[in-house]
Amino acid sequence: MSASDEEGNPRPEPDEGAPSRLPAPHIPDRAAAERLQAILSSPSYRKADEDFEFLSSAAARGPRLELEYLKAELLLRRHGVTDTIVVFGSTRIVEPALAESRLAEAQALANSNPGDATLSARLAVAKRICVNSRYYEIAREFGALVGAARESGDQPRLAIVTGGGPGIMEAANRGAFEVGAETVGLNITLPHEQLPNSYVTPSLCLRFRYFALRKMHFMLRARALVAFPGGFGTFDELFETLTLVQTGKVKPMPIILVGENYWRRAFDVDFLLEEGVIEPHDRLLFRYAETAHDIWQEIRRWGERNANLLFEE
Repeated sequence: MSASDEEGNPRPEPDEGAPSRLPAPHIPDRAAAERLQAILSSPSYRKADEDFEFLSSAAARGPRLELEYLKAELLLRRHGVTDTIVVFGSTRIVEPALAESRLAEAQALANSNPGDATLSARLAVAKRICVNSRYYEIAREFGALVGAARESGDQPRLAIVTGGGPGIMEAANRGAFEVGAETVGLNITLPHEQLPNSYVTPSLCLRFRYFALRKMHFMLRARALVAFPGGFGTFDELFETLTLVQTGKVKPMPIILVGENYWRRAFDVDFLLEEGVIEPHDRLLFRYAETAHDIWQEIRRWGERNANLLFEE
């Protein structure tokens, strides 16, 4: 006699020697719901592109690098950012009013503790920052010159790009912002979080995890590099650019060092020549400038002389 289901319908006989194609009779299992929830909650069940723990792992570094490149590339293309002037300089060189305020605070502390060597050293630094705050205004004026050229249609594809941070980078972004131009900031995640400055165009402020990918995007569209007085980060970008041009990995571009007195002390190119570690023509890879107008005119003159030189892809 053939078996029937609960509604009296006959059940098909299973093939001989084969397991039944029908589910096994339901057996109440109070722990089933808990086990199912454990499965659904397990990281192994997450889709790969939604598993942030996996995407943050060392094994997924390759895809992260690719995604970091691709996101920035597509966004910059979408906004028509094809030619940039990269501006770098110290995050610690602030606008004059703020520098003077900090100097007054340092002076008051030093006066109240005349024997404190640490406070005396801080006062000396505050005085230097106050003197160097003029570079903030130069960077701000230069950003405005580039921004105005973009907005007027003289250089419609040209944009200021910085590391997106405070100090000199803020000043350059600020200058472009104040004349209504779009301006780019390529920020980076650091152990001590550095917020972007507020003058970067919101849709053109990117945050990177890897210095290498950030550097790549600085260079891919760069038509000039302007280096204001700065520390290790500024030196890093400057010497990388000099090396790429020197070795022919990229075509030449104007490289402007702002503040000849600072740079001659910080970077003794004549010593390198005397030691024979660079060639005399390497000295021609960069020029000095003192004012925003000087920087802009030097870049424009270079462009007129080398109109056919664009970046290699």
